[in-house]
Amino acid sequence: MGQLSEPQLRRLEEHKYSCASTSLLDPCMQRWWCWLVEQCPLTLAPNLITITGLIINIVTSLLLCYYSPDAKQEVPRWACFLCALGLFIYQSLDAIDGKQARRTGTSSPLGELFDHGCDSLSTVFVSLGVCCSVRLGTLPYWMFFQCMMAVTLFYCAHWQTYVSGTLRFGMVDVTEAQFGVMAIHLISVLFGSGFWSLKVPMLLIPYKCVPTLIGVVAAAVALYNNFKIILVERGAGRNGSTVAVSPMLHRCRC
Repeated sequence: MGQLSEPQLRRLEEHKYSCASTSLLDPCMQRWWCWLVEQCPLTLAPNLITITGLIINIVTSLLLCYYSPDAKQEVPRWACFLCALGLFIYQSLDAIDGKQARRTGTSSPLGELFDHGCDSLSTVFVSLGVCCSVRLGTLPYWMFFQCMMAVTLFYCAHWQTYVSGTLRFGMVDVTEAQFGVMAIHLISVLFGSGFWSLKVPMLLIPYKCVPTLIGVVAAAVALYNNFKIILVERGAGRNGSTVAVSPMLHRCRC
């Protein structure tokens, strides 16, 4: 009970990672990621890289939650800086764990599954951190919508990969979104989290709503592309990708 069946185990053994990307920032970041992984000793386990990045991201996000548990209070600027730094470290380590696995010949479907499981947890904490940084709790319906939008995008990408067997990144996707979140934290560092309560000239909405509105446009494009594949493709995971829990944040390899 609860164990994988023989066909599922067979698919797990046959699984091959497949990725397609048109991301604007990934080609630029690949230089940094490829250099970074070369600095890692061959004895360093890829899963240790994965869990280290996740822990850093969770701790820095929970720091904001500590100072603003309902996302309504102003948070210290240094905490916003640490959250931006933690997200950058997480992004970098998440990008190189697979590269390290290939360097050391230890890549496996279960390692990818572990990576994706950590990514699914990270999505929750990244969303909470940015809500605290802009004090989105003062607009609870906007906060709920923002968090649900992030989770929906995450699992729709998983669904698309389940159907097609290939993980696809659009021009504005995960890397761009992560840098957008870092930029939000850094704006809070420079101007304080109270800045986000000011009104946008002429639009008469607080600045804290602007990132969500921009996200809606990006989400609409991403959902259209995902569902176009989901509704057209037939079958489930040609490369055995049905074992992947949440490949949204997985990076293409060098």
